[in-house]
Amino acid sequence: MEDDEREPVEYPIDGTLDLHLFAPEDTKEAVLEFIRVCLEKKIYHIRIVHGKGIGVKREIVRKILESHPHVAAYRHEGGSGGGWGATVVDLKK
Repeated sequence: MEDDEREPVEYPIDGTLDLHLFAPEDTKEAVLEFIRVCLEKKIYHIRIVHGKGIGVKREIVRKILESHPHVAAYRHEGGSGGGWGATVVDLKK
């Protein structure tokens, strides 16, 4: 099957988005759609796992969160939850 013929994959929305599953060029769309669906489901505390790596996805995520109208606050996850490899976000109700 060709890449453009693949069926969409249903991603479970439980408040955590793991960006390891997405290519960097798909990160912005994935994060924006994830936030939209979380708001629909009334999930206001979310976690975005972007990985530590060289920071490409982390920077994309930060730029989105800085200007998103429904983001109240965001920070790197502390403790054993991923450190700077994950960002936790508080969405506005």
